[in-house]
Amino acid sequence: MTALDTMLDRVPVQRITTEAREIHFRRTALTLLAGLFWLLGWSVGKAFTAVWLALAFVAVAVRIGWSDARPTSPRT
Repeated sequence: MTALDTMLDRVPVQRITTEAREIHFRRTALTLLAGLFWLLGWSVGKAFTAVWLALAFVAVAVRIGWSDARPTSPRT
């Protein structure tokens, strides 16, 4: 008996084979496709959130700069 035979005796080959036969190509492919679409939607959502935050920051900065540039002399 070699070391390889001893090692293979410890590996549950029958159990691995049984579970591997339960994996179906169509279901796996559809799951990966759905995951890809989910990732695309999540990425677009995060990008729009970042763009919205940047636009809001710029708008507020312009508004504050505009009000700071105008003289605030009291009218008499």
